[in-house]
Amino acid sequence: MKALCRDLGSMEYETCWKLQQELFNALLDRKHPGAGTGAETGAGTGAGTGAGTKTDNENGTEHPIAGGTATENRPDDVGTVLLVEHPPVYTLGKSGHAENLLVSREALEAAGARFFHIDRGGDITFHGPGQLVCYPILDLERIGIGLRDYIDALEEAVIRTVAQYGIAAGRIAGASGVWIEPESRRPRKICAIGVRSSRYVTMHGFALNVTTDLGWFSRINPCGFTDRGVASIASETGREVPMEEVKELVVKFLSEKLNVEIYK
Repeated sequence: MKALCRDLGSMEYETCWKLQQELFNALLDRKHPGAGTGAETGAGTGAGTGAGTKTDNENGTEHPIAGGTATENRPDDVGTVLLVEHPPVYTLGKSGHAENLLVSREALEAAGARFFHIDRGGDITFHGPGQLVCYPILDLERIGIGLRDYIDALEEAVIRTVAQYGIAAGRIAGASGVWIEPESRRPRKICAIGVRSSRYVTMHGFALNVTTDLGWFSRINPCGFTDRGVASIASETGREVPMEEVKELVVKFLSEKLNVEIYK
């Protein structure tokens, strides 16, 4: 099984959202012609990710689906993995609570951030520079795993990635994502995970704080939590690691956990 990896560099949230939807719909249509945007299920929410969303197309730059993506009906093709950094943006899910945004939208705009109230599960989240966002648009049926195992694979890929920098991370039952000191009184989230799935096709994924300015999270109650903190690789190690290096590790471990060749 193979999946194409597309490194998008820095891209506006809404433009990437549209690209995700195009790839997602193409993969759905390949499985079930005319399915388009079928019924979906969501799993996982968290600060620092736009995951778990049910999205509609936004106005923005067209990004044609390149060769080797979900549109090609190759027996070994399971989809596309997008890697991206977003300019500062906050998103509030359909089940979120507006009070978890602690400042006005005008204050966010003055700080240089955008805000979207979007149709996804979960509460308020943040994306920004220095944060690696990974959006796998994959056919889990072809890979041969279920949604729960898929989310476990995403978490494990991140746990193995941060371990390369001497960071011991883990999980918290009932709270998706990857956490530092998960058993402590105030665990810190280093990576948020959320997934949308329809007919075993996924979109959205995870957001790993690499060198993210954690001050952005002070404007919200991340994930709606008031008793948990946030972390980054930089904050935990005291050094800034190259984003390209982290991308390579994430792709390596994700490929191993999913048993899928992720190629560029």
